[in-house]
Amino acid sequence: MKVDVARAYALGWRLAGRIPGPLLRALCDLAADATWLRRGGGVPQLEKNLARVRPDLDPRALRRLSRAGMRSYMRYFGEVFALATMSRDQIEARVRIEGEENLRAFTDQGQPVVLALGHTGNWDLAGAYCTREIAPVTTVAERLKPEELFQEFLGFRESIGITILPLTGGGDVFRGLVRAARGGPVLLPLLADRDLTSRGVEVDLLGERARVAAGPAALAITTGAPLLSTTIYYERLTGARRRAAGSPWGIVVQFSTPVELPADVPRADRVRVLTQAWVDEFAAGVRQHPQDWHMLQKVFVEDLDPVRYAATVAAQEGAA
Repeated sequence: MKVDVARAYALGWRLAGRIPGPLLRALCDLAADATWLRRGGGVPQLEKNLARVRPDLDPRALRRLSRAGMRSYMRYFGEVFALATMSRDQIEARVRIEGEENLRAFTDQGQPVVLALGHTGNWDLAGAYCTREIAPVTTVAERLKPEELFQEFLGFRESIGITILPLTGGGDVFRGLVRAARGGPVLLPLLADRDLTSRGVEVDLLGERARVAAGPAALAITTGAPLLSTTIYYERLTGARRRAAGSPWGIVVQFSTPVELPADVPRADRVRVLTQAWVDEFAAGVRQHPQDWHMLQKVFVEDLDPVRYAATVAAQEGAA
């Protein structure tokens, strides 16, 4: 039987906020374990990616890590479905910020900040918090298929205060980001640990070559805005904070100090060098909390189709 994905997501957003938290979390764990056991939903690729993070693990330990990873991933979806119904106090209790001063140094002066982040923890919850407590958030979203599914995600993210620019089909997205950066204090978080445009940058990630997005570095260089690497991971809550959050889980959002670009880097190499710099910061965070890196897709060059990858590189070089 073919599942109507868009309708399933819409149903999730309508119902999740009405389901008691313990039951919702149990259902998410059940879905995660079922997917993990049948090796579906990208689990084999998740394990390949996690093997790069923890090359010291034996196959059994790696499987345990991938199970924890799937539970973290499904926890993210359960929280996203319920996020629109959370109170401001619940959101505040679920989020802890490290390095907020690295943001405030710029936003308090009316300046924009570019954030390079990956698919870690719950970036939607982080966005809902930051747009209310620090500065307005504008970001880019992949245009999912079918269109109804994309519209569901778009409506959800706009409902929690985030401004969305579609990656495709909505005009020049980079120009839109530049305009947003010139509009005053704004946070511009870009999910960049996977290249979706075939115009990305090849970097060293966790000791292997990988393909990531060029957007954060290119935007920071074009606008002069500072670039901060951002990592998000889950933490267990206890006591008063747990009661206020209505959940045993919260997230920690780590903002690095501004990623520096040496002055002597040639113009042609600036995006690559700045990208490698934020990736190094991001990789350090992933090593500390590998179970919260929700990367179920191919990102390492070794896993990519060699013919298609060669064609992508050739096309980039031809356009340079």
